[in-house]
Amino acid sequence: MTTAPMRRDAARNWQRIVDVGRQLVDDGTPLQLNEVARLAKVGVATVYRHFPTPEALMETVAAPGLEALVGRAEEALADDDPWQAVADFLHTTLEAQLTDPSITAVRSAPDHVLPRTAELAGAMDSLAERLLNRAHAAGVVRGAVTWEDLRPLMCGTAYAATIHANDQKARLEAGRRYLSVMLHGLHT
Repeated sequence: MTTAPMRRDAARNWQRIVDVGRQLVDDGTPLQLNEVARLAKVGVATVYRHFPTPEALMETVAAPGLEALVGRAEEALADDDPWQAVADFLHTTLEAQLTDPSITAVRSAPDHVLPRTAELAGAMDSLAERLLNRAHAAGVVRGAVTWEDLRPLMCGTAYAATIHANDQKARLEAGRRYLSVMLHGLHT
C-alpha cells in the first residue's frame, strides 16, 4: 500500500513544524507540541496530526543525522584498514553527537516511536558491530570489547565533552581528546 503525497499546504506545515523542532532542539529547549504549534504558526491539531508525541518530532528531526551515520558506517566497511575504519566511524559518531543534540536524544532513548527510526538505529548498530567484528578478526581491537560496550562509552564521551566545555568548538576538541584516550585503550 502506498501513501498519497501530502497536499502542498500540509507539506509546508510539516516542514515548518520540523524546522521549529530543529531550532528548539538546537537551543536545548524541550519539545512541547503546543509551543511548537505556536512558534510554527499552525494549529495545535495540525502538529498532533503530523507528530502525535514529542518523541515522534524528535525522531523526525534526528532522521537526517541518523541516515548520514548509517551511510558513514557503510563507507567505513569499504575501508581496507579495519582499525582506521572503526576509529573514523567513532570520530564521526562523536562529532554527530556533539553537533546534533537530537542524535544523542534519540540514540539514548530506550524505545523508538517511528518505524524509520528503529530501522536506522538497527542498521547503525548492525553496521557498527560488523566494523568492530572485522577489527577483532584483524586483531587490532581488544577481544573483550563489544558494540554494546562501545555505545554507552560513546554517549559518556559526548556527555563528558558537553559538560566540560562551554562552546561547540571546545566541546569538539574535548570530545576528540576523550575519544583518543578511549581508542588508545581499545587498540591492541
